[in-house]
Amino acid sequence: MGWLLLTLTIILEVAGSTFMKLSQGLTVLAPSLGVFVCYGLALAGLALALKHIELSIAYAIWSGAGTALTAAIGICVFGESLTLAKLGCLAMIIGGVVGLALISEPVKS
Repeated sequence: MGWLLLTLTIILEVAGSTFMKLSQGLTVLAPSLGVFVCYGLALAGLALALKHIELSIAYAIWSGAGTALTAAIGICVFGESLTLAKLGCLAMIIGGVVGLALISEPVKS
């Protein structure tokens, strides 16, 4: 249950970041509302996921996966540059996220 919640919160955080770009500095109403709704739900979901996953693991995965996915959206959707250095850095983030997921232990109640 914790990992499913964490995955959902990552998706919501990435959606919130994408809406932030589309809101043009919070000047366009619909995407601006999307920013607050997605981030609010993402934080609430993260709080619930922390019942099942250690804070250090959950937050690192949440922020790292969110960073990598948001960068991918920037490149694929918004036409941002993709350099070898950027690709290498994103690969290190993804490697770190996978490594943390593999070594995590469930929270003991």
